[in-house]
Parts: sequence; C-alpha cells; structure tokens
Amino acid sequence: MVSDYPKITYRKHTFFSALALGLAAVIIALIVCCTVIIIYGMHFAGEESQKFVAMVEDAVQGLPALQKSLPPVFADMLDDYRQPEYSAQLEITAKTASPDQDGRLRTSISVVNKGAEVVSLLSLRVVVLDSQGQILAESNEWAATPFAAEHDWPGPLMPGSVRYFTCSDRGAAAPSAGDLKTQVEITDVRLWSGRKDTPSTDTPKASETDKSASPAPASAAGV
Repeated sequence: MVSDYPKITYRKHTFFSALALGLAAVIIALIVCCTVIIIYGMHFAGEESQKFVAMVEDAVQGLPALQKSLPPVFADMLDDYRQPEYSAQLEITAKTASPDQDGRLRTSISVVNKGAEVVSLLSLRVVVLDSQGQILAESNEWAATPFAAEHDWPGPLMPGSVRYFTCSDRGAAAPSAGDLKTQVEITDVRLWSGRKDTPSTDTPKASETDKSASPAPASAAGV
C-alpha cells in the first residue's frame, strides 16, 4: 500500500549559507540604524538652524545699541563700509631689492591717500616676479587697519597722508634687482563713515538781537 503523505526533506545549513544569512542580517540592521540616525540628524539640524537664525536676528537688531554702548575706539571699528571705487584715490608704489645673504626679498611699499576720506582698512597682496614672470614671493599685507597697535597694525590712513612700510619673504635667488618685478593688488578697501549719533552743530540758534526784535505781547488796556 502506497502512502499519500508528502515526504519532508531536511537540509542542513552549510557554513557558507549560515555566513550569508548572518551577513544579510547585519546589513539589514545597519541600514535600519543608519536610517534612524539620518532622520534624527535632520530633525536635530532643523531645530538648531532655527535657533541659529533667531540668534543672528537678535544680534543684528542689537547692533545699533551695542555700538552706542561701546567705547569710541571700538565703536569706530564698526562704523565703516566697503568702497572699492576709492582705490582710484590711492597711489601705491612698490620696489623690491635683491635677495640678501639669507635669500629674503625685501619690498618697500608706499601708499598715498589722495582722496578726502579716512581709509579704515586697506588690504594688499604683494607678488614679486622674475624676468620670466615666475613668482618668487607673495604675501598679504595690511596697509591700513581700524586702529593702531603693535605687530602689523599701522592704523587708519588719513586724507593726504603717506604710509610707508616694508615686507620681506624668502624667495628664489635673482641675478639683480633690475630683473625683479613687483605687483601690488588691492584686495579690500573700507572707509570710515563717522559717528552718526554726534549732534549736529549746524542748527542756527536764536541770538539776543532776534529775541529783542520779536514783538512783545500786548498788555490789557486799563479802565
């Protein structure tokens, strides 16, 4: 008599099949974890960005009051504006001497302020080239700063004044100073706009003669 029941076949997992199942489980767990981390990170970044924007808005709104409360030396630093067109009022000359025994190139620079404004910030990029146009040395220099201090802070450049300074950098040896070419590029110009909270002195005041010339009030007639 033939049995009608299906036969059940048991297959044993080999080492490689068990390894594949384990790797699949690990990959699925990593994908789930990364998805949770990304979603949480986006939510956290959104909250932090909103807080940062609010802080920036509060800081911008509080700048006028902060500027008035600061001492004049620091308040004047915030009272300037960028004016690239003023570069036409600045005459800059530069000359580089031959390298010294240590191979350093020394460049002498002079800046003349021909305009009528106070230059609160002037940034220059100085490049020394040889006769073939190869760069021997380059540096960024401050020709004017909001206030004067030690260590490359020369201070503002007043109208009609001349600013002299030198800069040095180690470069390749050149045959003579005649083979060197110095180029100066103005990278930033800012002008001092002046304190706007200073009371104006142009308002005319009434003089004593004006007071005496004004008609006196009429008195009541007696009976």
